[in-house]
Amino acid sequence: MRILVVSDSHGDILALKNAVQSQSTAEVIVHLGDGADEAEEIRFDFPEKMMISVKGNCDFCCEKQAVEIFSVAGKKIFATHGHLYGVKGGIYRAVCAAREEGADILLFGHTHQPLEVYDDGLYILNPGSLRNYIPTYGYVDITDKGIITNIVELKR
Repeated sequence: MRILVVSDSHGDILALKNAVQSQSTAEVIVHLGDGADEAEEIRFDFPEKMMISVKGNCDFCCEKQAVEIFSVAGKKIFATHGHLYGVKGGIYRAVCAAREEGADILLFGHTHQPLEVYDDGLYILNPGSLRNYIPTYGYVDITDKGIITNIVELKR
């Protein structure tokens, strides 16, 4: 199972659509905030895909939650934008929150800096930003053999 992970699209619907089209085998799309409007539009453009999204600090009129905890392919995923956990100053609080929930995977955005780390049973992925000078997104593959995370530069 492939999960496409995007964040911080900040109004760039074209970049978001390009990311989804470039990972056409992804069955799940996770948008980690600061692009709630684009996430809703994608939901209609790709109705065959499961869509999970959270509220970012720039999603002012959004009714989404700041955290979504869900399971896919037997793995528990903790998804958040990250601003409520102070991720620009470090990921410790977000990691602790994910561990308290028993998550296998922590997904967060907000920093616009891509990051993939494995820490004592927890896979951590920040896909970066679709609005960076070099736009990036991430994906998570969950297979019988384990979990793989990856960061990808979006081709324009």
